[in-house]
Amino acid sequence: MNRFESAKEIYASIGVDAEKALETLKSTTISVHCWQGDDVVGFDSRQAASGGIQTTGNYPGRATSPEELMADFDEVMKLCGGKFKLNLHASYAIFESGEEVGRNELEPKHFAKWVEFAKKRSLGIDFNPTFFSHPMVVDGLTLSSPKKEVRDYWIEHGKRCLRIAEYFADELGQLCLINYWMPDGLKDYPADRKSPRQRMKESLDEIFSTTYNKTKVIPTLESKVFGIGVEAYTVGSAEFCLSYSMKNGITPLVDNGHYHPTEMVSDKISSLLLFSDKLALHVTRPMRWDSDHVVSYDDETREMMKECVRCGLDKVLIATDYFDASINRISAWVTGIHNVQKALLYALLEPTCLRDLQDNSDFTSLQACQELYKMMPIGDVWNEFLRREGKKANYLPEIKRYENEVLSKR
Repeated sequence: MNRFESAKEIYASIGVDAEKALETLKSTTISVHCWQGDDVVGFDSRQAASGGIQTTGNYPGRATSPEELMADFDEVMKLCGGKFKLNLHASYAIFESGEEVGRNELEPKHFAKWVEFAKKRSLGIDFNPTFFSHPMVVDGLTLSSPKKEVRDYWIEHGKRCLRIAEYFADELGQLCLINYWMPDGLKDYPADRKSPRQRMKESLDEIFSTTYNKTKVIPTLESKVFGIGVEAYTVGSAEFCLSYSMKNGITPLVDNGHYHPTEMVSDKISSLLLFSDKLALHVTRPMRWDSDHVVSYDDETREMMKECVRCGLDKVLIATDYFDASINRISAWVTGIHNVQKALLYALLEPTCLRDLQDNSDFTSLQACQELYKMMPIGDVWNEFLRREGKKANYLPEIKRYENEVLSKR
């Protein structure tokens, strides 16, 4: 009997079907962000990241062209098993030589090469308007700016991105999630909190008045508590974004780095899904703030995945969102994806009998069993998943090869 067969018997003894867990893991789509490969720079403005986000480090090999980023993404997919989508920001539009287009002028043709790339790999594409790292972010504000010309610029950007999202869905035959995150805010205490939020609400109303196919495109709205340079006041707070989403039939998106460090997104998932048909999730690792460290196989990642499984995986749209420039970017990408999948597998292998212990107020047994199950042979089930997908558990030698042969020559 090999190690997986032994593990399967051990899990069966507590009522868990390891084969079913592997099937579910294989079929669960994870939307993989493109911006780990180039430190969130993009191809349109080449400005340093703004909007309260920051990439630290300068490890050699950053992708500086669409061709390099696509090659790096292929290398990541070569090392990961399962089902994936590509998650793009609007700032990754690909222009012809000499062409220069504002974000308020973007068209589907500027993403045709990404569609070609995705088609060849049977990937869907998710999308994000880019409301940061641009000269038209004036005084840290976009949709909430008191300047009409600034608001109009970004409203047009938001509308055009909806049409581009529908183009992705039509071309690739998969739903396209389009996420709206605006980093608007102020560094110090405001004299007026309401007016910027009123302007953002009206701007969003105008964006979503655009005609689009709601069976193909899923708009989401993402909040944040604060960022660098917007410490005192964030226009798109949790209360604003959730209220807007629930009132207007928009899917809420929660990023586990966008809350106070004492708040746990795992505790929010069940509440939100009682009032929303779907929930989108950005998985990251905040280190005291929204630092976007590479996702680890830690307690909160496992708790989030457990809540996704308990509430229904069909209701949750999972995406990765982190970036680290201090280490090999391919390794960062792969490690984070693997850890999301490991956490999901851990959740799929959780015995349902734990709920009975809770309902029967047997909290002694509940705690003891929860701790005992942490030492179950999940590693053998994970290795079996990789084996069936034709992947290796130790991906480091391949990453070093790619670094020596490709990244080091950039």
